[in-house]
Parts: sequence; structure tokens; C-alpha cells
Amino acid sequence: MPGKSATKKSASAVNQEAGDSEYMEQALELAAAAELAGEVPIGALVINERGDVIGRGYNRTRMDADPTAHAEMVALREAAWRIANPRLTGCTLYVTIEPCVMCAGALIQARIARLVYGAPDPKAGALHSVPSLAAHPALNHEYTVTAGVRAEACSARLSEFFRDCRARQASATEPAANENEQKE
Repeated sequence: MPGKSATKKSASAVNQEAGDSEYMEQALELAAAAELAGEVPIGALVINERGDVIGRGYNRTRMDADPTAHAEMVALREAAWRIANPRLTGCTLYVTIEPCVMCAGALIQARIARLVYGAPDPKAGALHSVPSLAAHPALNHEYTVTAGVRAEACSARLSEFFRDCRARQASATEPAANENEQKE
């Protein structure tokens, strides 16, 4: 029955989805490590064509006092170092949030083959949320993008982190307000 097989996913598509979910789980573990280090919880990893992890990273901007130390950049640097080549042709990068303009540009420079990300970033995402750099006609390299892998888990981690930050900031300012009330 041709109609029935057309609605089924191919075995390779199912395997790719399962692999994407598994790798995104590893990126989420890296995001947890970032949070433990006091960083925004974003994790990334680079996978070569054989499925080996060749680069891992999580946000290190505060720790390294480096505005370029985003999770994607850290993972790309490690992968390039491991293979002794700045060209990561055939590799896939997994990251828990939609990359910013800097990181999307780095993916172009690295000649990454595929990007898989979890949650969208409506304020700074450079693939679907703000501009789209992955397939810009003026650029010399394009990569495929798969969005929304484990999006709820990725988004929840970030939301919880920022909710906790706001709560800590609010509680830090409360004693000062109480002191002012007592002095009046």
C-alpha cells in the first residue's frame, strides 16, 4: 500500500530522532554543570560523522571573563583542537538553546554540517527567532537546522534558572527595604 508507507517515518529518520534526543540529553547534562558553576545553563556538544563526541562545552562567560565563551564556542574550540582542524566538516553541533549571531557565525566558519537545538531564543536567537543565518544567500556555507529537540526540558531549565536568579535578587533587596522602614 503506497499511501500507508508514505505516512510512516523511515528507519533512519526514527534512528536520527532517537540519537538527537540522546545527544540533547548529554547537552542538558552540560547545562546542569554550567548552572553548578554559576553560569547560565546552556550546554553544547559536537559529534563527528561516526557519532563520537569530539567537543563538549557549557557557558563559561563569567568564569572565564570572556564574552565569547558561549557553550557552542567552547564545544567548537575543543572539537577543532581534538581533530587539529578548524573545519568541522560532517559534524553536528547539539545545543540546548537557539544560537546567537556570534555562535551561528562560528558554525559557518567551522563548516559544521548540521545544528540541532532545543529551545528557541526569542530575544537573541539567530536562526529562527531574529535573523536567519543558517541559510543566508550571501554566506559561503550553509548547514541544516533541526529545532525543538527536547525543547520543553531545555526551556524549563533556563526558565527555572532565571526565576531563581530573580528570587535571589528580590530577597537580597528586601533587608535593605526593611532597614529603611525601621529608620523612618
